[in-house]
Amino acid sequence: MAKQQNNGQEQDLNHLRKVRREKLAELQANGKDPFQITKFNQTHHSLEVKEIYEAHEAELLKDHKEPEVEGLDEEQKKEVLKKDYEERRSIMDASPIHVAIAGRMMFKRVMGKASFCNIQDLQGNIQVYVARDAIGTDAYADFKKSDIGDIFGLEGFAFRTRTGEISIHAEKMTLLSKSLQMLPEKFHGLTDTDTRYRQRYVDLIMNADSKDTFIKRSKILAAVRKYLSGEGFMEVETPMLVANAGGAAARPFETHFNALNEDLKLRISLELYLKRLIVGGLEKVYEIGRVFRNEGLDTRHNPEFTLMELYQAYTDYHGMMDLTENMYRFVAQEVLGTTQIVYKGIPMDLGKPFERITMVDAVKKYAGVDWNEVETLEQARELAKEHNVEFEERHKKGDILNLFFEEFVEEHLLQPTFVMDHPVEISPLTKKKPENPEYVERFEFFMNGWEMANAYSELNDPIDQRERFKAQEELLAQGDDEANTTDEDFMNALEIGMPPTGGIGFGIDRMCMLLTGAEAIRDVLLFPTMKSLDSDKKAGKSGAVEEATANDNNGFFKDNAKIDFSNVKVEPLFEEEVDFDTFSKSDFRAVKVKECVAVPKSKKLLQFTLDDGTGTDRTILSGIHSYYEPEELVGKTLIAITNLPPRKMMGIESCGMLLSAVNNLKDSEDEELHLLMVDNHIPAGAKLY
Repeated sequence: MAKQQNNGQEQDLNHLRKVRREKLAELQANGKDPFQITKFNQTHHSLEVKEIYEAHEAELLKDHKEPEVEGLDEEQKKEVLKKDYEERRSIMDASPIHVAIAGRMMFKRVMGKASFCNIQDLQGNIQVYVARDAIGTDAYADFKKSDIGDIFGLEGFAFRTRTGEISIHAEKMTLLSKSLQMLPEKFHGLTDTDTRYRQRYVDLIMNADSKDTFIKRSKILAAVRKYLSGEGFMEVETPMLVANAGGAAARPFETHFNALNEDLKLRISLELYLKRLIVGGLEKVYEIGRVFRNEGLDTRHNPEFTLMELYQAYTDYHGMMDLTENMYRFVAQEVLGTTQIVYKGIPMDLGKPFERITMVDAVKKYAGVDWNEVETLEQARELAKEHNVEFEERHKKGDILNLFFEEFVEEHLLQPTFVMDHPVEISPLTKKKPENPEYVERFEFFMNGWEMANAYSELNDPIDQRERFKAQEELLAQGDDEANTTDEDFMNALEIGMPPTGGIGFGIDRMCMLLTGAEAIRDVLLFPTMKSLDSDKKAGKSGAVEEATANDNNGFFKDNAKIDFSNVKVEPLFEEEVDFDTFSKSDFRAVKVKECVAVPKSKKLLQFTLDDGTGTDRTILSGIHSYYEPEELVGKTLIAITNLPPRKMMGIESCGMLLSAVNNLKDSEDEELHLLMVDNHIPAGAKLY
């Protein structure tokens, strides 16, 4: 039945597309090809028209008195108000504001000799009154044949309708581009998350909040640049293709440059080249640019993202704290008009001094462990075992301290907080603290439990730096594919001499998330990384021959006939019966995936944030990471049992269970899990019987 319905919908859409092409062909045959128009003189945007008209109206009607309608019956009141409107209208029309706007038609209502439409542009939308007598018979006939999504340029004058809406009275309508594809139906809009990310152009058209987010992102970047320029920083550009991807602990993307027959990497950081410029005497430099890390995807991570790094000679990490605090205040005030923000219901005041705490004190505060009393690696390992902190054989004392911090502290750092003085083992490019060389002059800046920035008193001792690189290479040999290798040219630069320097890296995307209220990093990336629709997701796992289509994203899947089930082992059905009353005690609900992230330090678990229809987010953990990446599941509709008692997994309380289909392959004990997904038209909270 569902298949027949889909086929019917697709046939209808094909017919509508055909009609639009026929309309275009008719226009072209009549010498009115919109695609031949190269320019339209746009003088105003919709919001500007409204603001100018209101100011003009206030000036012209400042002496106009409001009509007295008290004591009048409805008919009399109607007549008085009509007369008043006509008087105001005649005053305004005598001194008209002529405008030329351009944008996409999002609504049209034809009423014989006159029609209304709605034109949407960068700033918003505005109503347009289109009359045959004003634009001409032929132009009006063409307008009546136009479609939602067509792009128009129009000239006319602003006026206020009887209902009080500022509109434009069109005097000329020009079709600038014909839309040959249908926009999503306006009532429901574009809500499917996957489609919004894949077709951002449609998302920007249909969702005003999405457009506002990216306008704010542009303003945030402009404000950052404005602040740094005012502080005397130079913006520079450094290579993206590098022989040695250093400056961070991350796995790089690798490629091959054919012209030189050399293997290169995409940069994971901006650090090492910017420090070379400090050596060269450019005392204050920064770069805002893309970096690339060959890692997973979730609500806070994308393999390519925007990083800003800056370096300042003759200062240290305390100077970087002051700069961070001041810059965040400046940007918030510049973009939002306030230093007080709210993210997911949590108020944050950027106007107050940011908290400053050492990592050791933070672990003592939130985990109850005083690391000052930990003298040996063995003591650290014992503490980790006592507190169920997983570690690897290669981890040293400082590494385990950081694991404690990640496990017990990060989630509590909701307000702006500088966490200072990290262990030397996790900070290969940082100056040691003179009074305690086990720690370094480094801080991480946290908000909302997220790392927002990372800063150092930069290591400028070339002898020490070489030893740090050597330690990193040992880690690389032990299997840490995120460890750095020695950059000999950078070492040469350090040996020439680098002044004392403070440096910091900012996650621009996370800053944008906090300042726009976006829930996922993909909501602030115009074109986030997505799995290809035609990729064979489970090839080699199940032997399935799947052809992923756009329909998959709406909850409809391929016919059984197109999937190979020949190697699937089916378990025998249960012989024991269960009475209906017992079965009905389980509360099965449709749930929507709002967020999905990998659980830190777990290879199997994914953490779901779910809409179960109650208005309160539900958290459920599921061991399906071997079969799905988190980003694939956002926006999907799943089935959960919601009345199971909560249970803790990896320190996170899981409230319910997501249903999966389980099977084995023939002659194999390995299980395959297939998360149960249903039609996205089913609302969150729908109960299953």
